[in-house]
Amino acid sequence: MNKVKVLGMGPGDADYITPRVRKEIENSQVIIGGKRILDSLELEGKEVYYLKGNLQESLKKIQENAREKTVAVLVSGDTGFYSMLKVLKKYFDSEALEIFPGISSMQYMFSKIGHTWEDACLSSVHGRDVDIVKMVKNYPKVGLLTDLKWSPQSIAKELLRAGIKNRKMYIGENLSYNEEVILSGSLEEIAQRKGYQMSVVVILDEEK
Repeated sequence: MNKVKVLGMGPGDADYITPRVRKEIENSQVIIGGKRILDSLELEGKEVYYLKGNLQESLKKIQENAREKTVAVLVSGDTGFYSMLKVLKKYFDSEALEIFPGISSMQYMFSKIGHTWEDACLSSVHGRDVDIVKMVKNYPKVGLLTDLKWSPQSIAKELLRAGIKNRKMYIGENLSYNEEVILSGSLEEIAQRKGYQMSVVVILDEEK
């Protein structure tokens, strides 16, 4: 069986795909990924399969094709940061996977607001239970991938209820695309705003 290539596609816009990842896509016969990623690429001559809600079906498709063909699985952001790689490793031995990193949305977000992130606590609340209050109390920098339940507004309200006030929140939506929006404000200001999309949030204690 051929190794399955897992390719990090960056934060969104095709300009942020690394040259090595582009080369691996070019050299692969079968391309599997989410609709937004695949629709942004020129994949003429490739066998293309969209990742759908039924992951078992997609995993079966990967296994079947990898027996005789070169397969690339495209994941958003970086392969090592809340990507499909974690699922793939449950079904494939490490030796069966060849991993190529990309630029994560979190990495991109920190660069846009001009802060380093080696000292940040990073997590995702996307479909997960995370103690956000504890994280913000313990770390001067917190980066979160949000979902519709834990929107920036919900996070700000939760922190205020816990008595946390002196923090600045940055919110990034549609990162790297033409529709990119980056907002910032105090927790009190963010708690009053509505209509946030799924976003990347950075919470800073700017006194530290």
